[in-house]
Amino acid sequence: MKKLIYFLLSLAMINSVHLRADEGMWIPLLLNNYTIADMQKNGLKLTADDIYSINKESIKDAIVIFGSGCTGELVSDQGLLLTNHHCGYEQIQNHSRIDNDYLTNGFWAMSKAEELPNPGLTVKFLVRIEDVTKQALNDIDNSMTQAERNKKIGENIQKLEEDAIKGTHYLASVRPFYYGNEYFLFVYEEFKDVRLVGAPPSSIGKFGGDTDNWMWPRHTGDFSVFRIYANKENKPADYSPVNVPYKPKKFLNVSMKGINEGDFTWVLGYPGGTEQYLTSDAIKLVSELRNPHKIKIRDKRLEIMNSYGDINDTIRIKYASKNARVSNSWKRWIGEINGLKRLDGINKKIEFEKEFTKWAENKPVYNGLLKEFSKNYNDIESYALAYDYWREAVNGIEIIDFAADFENLIEISENQFDSSLVLAEVTKLIKIASDFYKDYDIRVDKDVFKALLPMYFSGVSEDFYPSVYSIIQSEYNGDFTRYVEKLLRETVFNKPEKLDRLLSIFSSDRVGELKNDPVYVLFSSFSEVYKNKVSEKYIALSAKNDSLYNIYMNALREMQPQKKFYPDANFTMRVAYGKVKGYYPKDGVKYLHYTTLEGVIEKDNPAIYDYDIPNRLREIYKQSDYGVYAKDGTVPLCFIATNHTTGGNSGSPVLDANGSLIGLNFDRAWEGIASDMMYDPDFSRNVSLDIRYVLFIIDKYAGAKHLVDEMKVVR
Repeated sequence: MKKLIYFLLSLAMINSVHLRADEGMWIPLLLNNYTIADMQKNGLKLTADDIYSINKESIKDAIVIFGSGCTGELVSDQGLLLTNHHCGYEQIQNHSRIDNDYLTNGFWAMSKAEELPNPGLTVKFLVRIEDVTKQALNDIDNSMTQAERNKKIGENIQKLEEDAIKGTHYLASVRPFYYGNEYFLFVYEEFKDVRLVGAPPSSIGKFGGDTDNWMWPRHTGDFSVFRIYANKENKPADYSPVNVPYKPKKFLNVSMKGINEGDFTWVLGYPGGTEQYLTSDAIKLVSELRNPHKIKIRDKRLEIMNSYGDINDTIRIKYASKNARVSNSWKRWIGEINGLKRLDGINKKIEFEKEFTKWAENKPVYNGLLKEFSKNYNDIESYALAYDYWREAVNGIEIIDFAADFENLIEISENQFDSSLVLAEVTKLIKIASDFYKDYDIRVDKDVFKALLPMYFSGVSEDFYPSVYSIIQSEYNGDFTRYVEKLLRETVFNKPEKLDRLLSIFSSDRVGELKNDPVYVLFSSFSEVYKNKVSEKYIALSAKNDSLYNIYMNALREMQPQKKFYPDANFTMRVAYGKVKGYYPKDGVKYLHYTTLEGVIEKDNPAIYDYDIPNRLREIYKQSDYGVYAKDGTVPLCFIATNHTTGGNSGSPVLDANGSLIGLNFDRAWEGIASDMMYDPDFSRNVSLDIRYVLFIIDKYAGAKHLVDEMKVVR
């Protein structure tokens, strides 16, 4: 009888972990093995080869990595590219000035000659994917230590990458999957001349601001337009005025057909990172310790930045991109905590682990694995917290983070003053300093400094106090404010002209001026603690966790052979699919699957910065001048679906059953943010901008119909 009960419990547990149709981030190379049949069953009218192929043009040839953390898609045969407004925000900001404020007013190139270059911005096309697991794990055996194993795998990977691009202009990257149980090679073609073509004002592209970030319903016109340029042979080239628009292998059709609840949709892009297979100890560490502390630190940073930005336009523009970066993760961490609580995530993991322990009892490789996890997570707690305070509190103080950039110059000057190395480093630092001061305000940073410095000491164990703490106590009687004021009076790092003179005539006898600078001394004091007491131990414990997860993933797949396991996101191309669908965020409330321009007008409030829309949009609304973009007397704006996405998917195309572009992915619903760790079918929704609103803004608001005409629009 006991055996029967155990069998039934195990069967129920195994069945409960089967994937739903809308969960997962799948490798395009393996669609035929895993999901293409289910995608077609749910409505897809394409084959796996239509999505990913190296033998013919496919949809993957229209998708790019945009910059270092977003996705974009091509929508014309002249290299026209769409991504999110927040993905292009830094470029828009870089071109903005008080007298030429593209953040506030928007920007539209009415000819290719007006398109703006963006030094440092790149896009990458995926050329091919290859399973190289066997080669990456060549000569690996169980007798090796973890260090020996990692070293050998690293050598194998380096050779694979070098061989893959020999004789080409391509880039290559081998990435681990399933915690190093499998490895795949990704080959890319990178383009370096990417120009800004158009962007709506932030009051459209960032409408709702931080207030609406991660939320649904949503009314944000989150898009920007760029163009890829190439040389006359259609090959990648550095920026040059003689470059010409790139002619892609493939670009997406743009659909005006619209969406209905229940429609099949799918997303092809570059999700940045997920952790679907964490243990209960890991979930507890994140939700009960790390996230609460990081939220508290960023609360204070945002409070200070916003207090200045609300009353000073110059500071608002300078800190716009920083504010967006800080608030993005801050709100996500809050959502993760709430989502995991609602899911009862820790207890659900514990219940699963009870069944795992029973299953593993007679399997020496896996028996005791969860106990090892528990011990390791207990050991890592204090180091994880110190690591987070180093990153969030110490590096959150801009002038300390800036002073850290000078560490290499000081080291090479003291060890052996090689004039060529020093000159190269000085040249680099002059550029870094110029970029730093352009978007820096001492008033903001001083208040952040005064707030975050004492937070560090109240947040970490005394084991991680830097030596400077004793000076603050003995010479300043523990008065952090007085200490910060003195540092900022005496430092060279907040005096651009003085620092520039120092760098311009830099020599070996000037090293002390940098090394003994009070802000650099403070950085050095923190850095010594981080390097000697935090980093090495934190990395070692994290590596131990990775090695345990390597075994755990094997165990999970062995325990649940019927389940289709998708690998965690790691900023490689993935396919997600689902259906347009609303949801119930709380009792008695249902969220529809779409929003319209009406919602913008309802929220419009000139007294609230996040909801103050441009006068021109108000006029268009009053006149109902919607053209062909109208539906039921208004303009569709955003929609939600059950596609499993995460950060990095920003800017990804949302596609219909025929592979036509129907929207731009830009966010997730706050109630489902915990899907990075635990997928929640009731709440996990990706938030997308309806392509019809994109076309409406380009045409009717901006008067840039030539860009719409360049696209292949299907009706």
